[in-house]
Amino acid sequence: MSGLHTSPKFSGFIRRLVDDGHLTAANMQTAIDAAKKAKQDIVAHLIEQQRISPLIIAESISLEFGEPLFDLAVYDTAILPREITDQKLIQRHRIVPLVQRGQILYVATSNPTNIDALDAIRFNTKLNIEPIIVEHNKLEKLIEQQFGDTGSFDFGDGEEFDLEGIDVESDTSQDEDDVAQSDESPIVKYINKLLIDAIRMGASDLHFEPYEKMYRVRYRVDGVLRQIANPPLQMANRLASRLKVMSQMDISEKRMPQDGRIKLKLSKTKAIDFRVNSLPTLFGEKLVLRILDPSSAMLGIEALGYEDEQKALFLEALEKPQGMLLITGPTGSGKTVSLYTGLNILNTEDTNISTAEDPVEINLEGINQVNVNPKTGLTFSAALKAFLRQDPDVIMVGEIRDLETAEIAIKAAQTGHMVMSTLHTNSAPETLTRLRNMGVPSFNIATSVNLVIAQRLARRLCRQCKIPVDIPKQSLLELGFTEHDLADPELKLFQPVGCSECREGYKGRVGIYEVMKVTPEISKIIMEDGNALQIAAASEKAGFNNLRRSGLKKVMQGITSLQEVNRVTSE
Repeated sequence: MSGLHTSPKFSGFIRRLVDDGHLTAANMQTAIDAAKKAKQDIVAHLIEQQRISPLIIAESISLEFGEPLFDLAVYDTAILPREITDQKLIQRHRIVPLVQRGQILYVATSNPTNIDALDAIRFNTKLNIEPIIVEHNKLEKLIEQQFGDTGSFDFGDGEEFDLEGIDVESDTSQDEDDVAQSDESPIVKYINKLLIDAIRMGASDLHFEPYEKMYRVRYRVDGVLRQIANPPLQMANRLASRLKVMSQMDISEKRMPQDGRIKLKLSKTKAIDFRVNSLPTLFGEKLVLRILDPSSAMLGIEALGYEDEQKALFLEALEKPQGMLLITGPTGSGKTVSLYTGLNILNTEDTNISTAEDPVEINLEGINQVNVNPKTGLTFSAALKAFLRQDPDVIMVGEIRDLETAEIAIKAAQTGHMVMSTLHTNSAPETLTRLRNMGVPSFNIATSVNLVIAQRLARRLCRQCKIPVDIPKQSLLELGFTEHDLADPELKLFQPVGCSECREGYKGRVGIYEVMKVTPEISKIIMEDGNALQIAAASEKAGFNNLRRSGLKKVMQGITSLQEVNRVTSE
């Protein structure tokens, strides 16, 4: 190897990485120079810029120092000695104290050669420092979760956040001295900071969760929950009260679930809505906020991830003057965005569009939107009956939950209206059999449903740090790839790494779709009371990819990883 002749000028784990062939000597020297110029830690630079796996670097350091590699994933954060040093030191030097034994403090570090960082902790704590080698990405995750800016907010007269210009549209006239008092301003700022950070991170949900001995805040980012902060437990009631006031809930009612809404005005032109739900739990009220960003419905069909043939089928169904278009998938799979993308395409001056939703998540100009309210008798079926007397062209029903709603929707689809709706099923074929199981006659299903879309959301691989992965051919065949797929000499599969630009190797999400047109063959199977397996076989014969196959296509295109497709689709 060429690296062996030039490696003596390197030392320590750097030499070992070159000797093991992870980087050439020339590239390593370039990396060292670039890291020095950018004043960046060499380990972070090698992972982010040279795309070397954090595990490979950690193993090299472990071998070089003759010390075991510790897995932070199994570390109990409840025993973190938080008060032993300044959090700002931890954030600056990327070293975390794990445990103290007498005068020895064991600290987690991904680069034990960073003597300045170790000396800073030693000077601050007046203890002897013993480094423990850990993987860089897991260390960064621990620091973010336990010592991030949000988690270290000062509830007293501490750090001030620049949150000027933020305005919450809510009714704050309730008589609750605890919330209205000026000494609650840190709570107000803290909540605002959490909401803003969630928007910046692209979170879809925020969870405020009280437990017996702790309180935590988690964000759902790219479909995965992440712990963000651990506010003091004694603040639980004040945090809940503030959120309930913002969302116009009854703060005196703590025994029953409640629903509310927050409109956060970030500027004159930008506002974000939050749908809020409170739930009484064993140790207090858990509040979950769903972020409703109207811009997500304006992405356009090109950004959703449909394959060309799937997009053509979707647009073809939208152009039909009547019939039903159904979208199915679990909660959080992007059904609402798909529906609104279709509505945006149909939203023209000459089209009358009415929607019934529970609740209305995205407000669109030019569309008549109705919030269903079963308490007052305004159910999905009642709204549908009213729509049919309002000269509609397009009707959107948030969800078909019962036979009455299904029958009215199908009747509308058969009498000159385009009807769009959702169901909760696992696949497109199962959607058709679900309607029949609800009691809808097979003939009505076969003659009214034009298109069924099943979907999931998978995390996108980060373009900056993804690396190729070699998987044995037999394993790929067992996972669903075909011989034709594997015969492509250009085929490359990728795996996540993790860098400063992403989270655990992923950034953003992409839709995986099963788009099934109801062909004459499928209609015949429905009218003969065929099962979902027969419909699926006919769908495959007609050339419509199921969710698994669509996911594998995204893997072959380098958009996502095989692990991610395995997570969101069945084999």
